[in-house]
Amino acid sequence: MENLIDKFLRYVSVETTSDPESETQPSTEKQWNLLKMLNEELKLLGIKSELDENGYVMATIPSNVTAQVPAIGFIAHVDTSPDASGADIKPRIINDYDGKDLILNDKMNLKLKVEDFPELAQYRGQTLITTDGTTLLGADDKAGVAEIMFAAQHLVEHPEFKHGDIKIAFTPDEEIGRGVAKFDVVKFGAKYAYTMDGGEIGELEYENFNAAAAKIHVQGCNIHPGYAKNKMINSMLVAMELNNMLPVEQRPAYTTGYEGFFHLTDFSGTVEESSMQYIIRDHDMGKFEEKKQLIIASVAFLNKKYGDIVTIDLKHQYYNMRKEVEPHYFIIEKAVMAMEMAGVKPKIQPIRGGTDGANLSFMGLPCPNLFAGGHNFHGKMEYVPLESMEKAAKVILNIIELFATQK
Repeated sequence: MENLIDKFLRYVSVETTSDPESETQPSTEKQWNLLKMLNEELKLLGIKSELDENGYVMATIPSNVTAQVPAIGFIAHVDTSPDASGADIKPRIINDYDGKDLILNDKMNLKLKVEDFPELAQYRGQTLITTDGTTLLGADDKAGVAEIMFAAQHLVEHPEFKHGDIKIAFTPDEEIGRGVAKFDVVKFGAKYAYTMDGGEIGELEYENFNAAAAKIHVQGCNIHPGYAKNKMINSMLVAMELNNMLPVEQRPAYTTGYEGFFHLTDFSGTVEESSMQYIIRDHDMGKFEEKKQLIIASVAFLNKKYGDIVTIDLKHQYYNMRKEVEPHYFIIEKAVMAMEMAGVKPKIQPIRGGTDGANLSFMGLPCPNLFAGGHNFHGKMEYVPLESMEKAAKVILNIIELFATQK
């Protein structure tokens, strides 16, 4: 049977970048390649598995105990972020990491510096998997995929391991906020579930941002600059004016913990027209609504000033799952116990992002998020310690054992 690192390396070799501009599901054809692979691997393990027309892999390992045990699900997403290339990934494996700066790419003079990423120090002596400095790694969330597949393999190899019904799902398009848009919770059949989509070892999250996305278009008026007085409207300057109307201190680089933000993710323009894209985030619903109203009011102000040249398309993405998970707090307690059993110190904290579990929780499937082990997601500095992945797989098995043996 294949070990954990080999699974992970094989999965990251499959390009699965999602595309927010696509209207299909999955948003990119390439995601089907990994989804089909996982579906077949589950079947080869003797596990009943299905890949549906919406790109969801759903599998069941039947209970082997007579007691009434709730069905527990484990979920990970196959797509990688469009923020960086996910094509032709060439992972580097550093055995017995010495705790010093890591050279990712000599030609680009790109390094993982301990000064910039002090958390590296805690992984001295471990095996790190990094990028080669030209792509992201894909530990978000192929580390989670590999951990779930490894745990499933363990259950098949060890029929003496007691468990209730175990549900497994792999989803597309999580990175663009559409991961469970067509997910059939009833068909999945889990009573409770966990996404394996968190970061560093020990993370346990049941709070996430409320989230919205804004697309803004500015229609300028281009006149020859020699004759432009009182006639030209430079759309790029209007767009910059809009950005400057939003609070500087509420940008991602200046926020942490429960602090929300406006994040300008895309900007393109000419004098004639410009487009901007923002994501808007806050854990507090009141502050979240205030942020949405502020960007709407800013657009209205500019339209009054320049004459209806700015349009905004503001869309909801997901809500904070805390109020849906907290009434079932025992699933958090079991995850804490499972980590402690694995020798992992739990770190309960809010997600400064989103996860499929947020929408699933509002769809009737309480679904907190567990660490998958990676760091620096969505970019060339991404890495994952192998030992963190091994602990995550052990936590999955411990949760399964706790549900099977405890009330």
